Amino acid sequence: MNIRKDKIIEQAFKVPFYYQVCFTESIFNVENSLLARQLGGEKKPKVLFVLDEGVHRAHPYLYDAVISYSEHYKEVFTLSAEPMVVPGGEKAKNENKYLQQILDATHEYGIDRHSYIIAIGGGAVLDMVGFAAAIAHRGIRHIRIPTTVLSQNDSGVGVKNGVNAYGKKNYLGAFTPPVAVINDFRFLETLEDRDWRSGISEAIKVALIKDASFFIWLESHAVELMDRKNPAMEELIVRCAEMHLDHIAGKDPFESGSSRPLDFGHWAAHKLEQLTNYQIRHGEAVAIGIALDTAYSHLKGMLNETELNRIIQMIKSLGFELFVPELSGSSILQGLEEFREHLGGELTIMLLDAIGSGVEVHEMENDLILESIELLRQYQFQDLKA
Repeated sequence: MNIRKDKIIEQAFKVPFYYQVCFTESIFNVENSLLARQLGGEKKPKVLFVLDEGVHRAHPYLYDAVISYSEHYKEVFTLSAEPMVVPGGEKAKNENKYLQQILDATHEYGIDRHSYIIAIGGGAVLDMVGFAAAIAHRGIRHIRIPTTVLSQNDSGVGVKNGVNAYGKKNYLGAFTPPVAVINDFRFLETLEDRDWRSGISEAIKVALIKDASFFIWLESHAVELMDRKNPAMEELIVRCAEMHLDHIAGKDPFESGSSRPLDFGHWAAHKLEQLTNYQIRHGEAVAIGIALDTAYSHLKGMLNETELNRIIQMIKSLGFELFVPELSGSSILQGLEEFREHLGGELTIMLLDAIGSGVEVHEMENDLILESIELLRQYQFQDLKA
């Protein structure tokens, strides 16, 4: 056979992805068969549970409840080992030993591609465990059970996972859809006020770039949200999850391009987390990042002062800071360059030209960013209602 030296063989294929985001209460009550139904199938699978240490402390019954639930549904799935407990928060993503512990467990307990790894915890634990599931055996089935507002309405319902490396947020990771996401609202009852509030910033984010009516809803329900009224929070979570899933179903779910509208406010937030040694919560950093990009939009002439004040007042009314000392100086500007690098060299930033209307730009002016930071410092101590 004579083969031409310039011969090219091409192939293209599509892989459909399908998963459910479910809402329930008391997921490990044996009378609640939702999780067991997700695991049911022709072959009884092995299941490895990974539990966030903070959730374990807040819900001391949970460890035994997982074991009891597994025993009750032993004809549906096999519990491969007692639940693993790992630290929550950014520690889970900053220290590789926890990722390695999950990988070691898949080897030790024979967790294969027909098995499941189920993570119960906040967004950082879900990210880390999801990454382990994505790379072991080139993909183990993964179910997420988010336990914070932020993970139930944003990070936990998406297709991204990863860990931090080289001092950068989510430097290592993969796009791997879960088999299912199950939101149990009962987990929210024990959250600290900071964690309850933190996830609301992601609701502000999607409202500002996608849905002005949702922003109005947030304004009218701010007091209920701050008073920890569950009906308001449950509606917030469901509406955010719906918008997040609608975005994922769009033209670029795996972010192969440089357009990332759901990262509105995040370029500064990620850097701010690092600069504060992760003492600031992700949602708190996002709130400041949103305020910064909103102020920049105004100073750039894109957003009028009335809408700027509404947004700033909303953020303040929900108890968020607008300014922290680490925001000052040139260090925060490095976050913009790191974000550019993360996007593959072409910067794409979402700004606002109105509440509910995001506009993508490809450059930001450093002097105007610093001016925006100074404006936030002033707003921090200003009563906008006066």
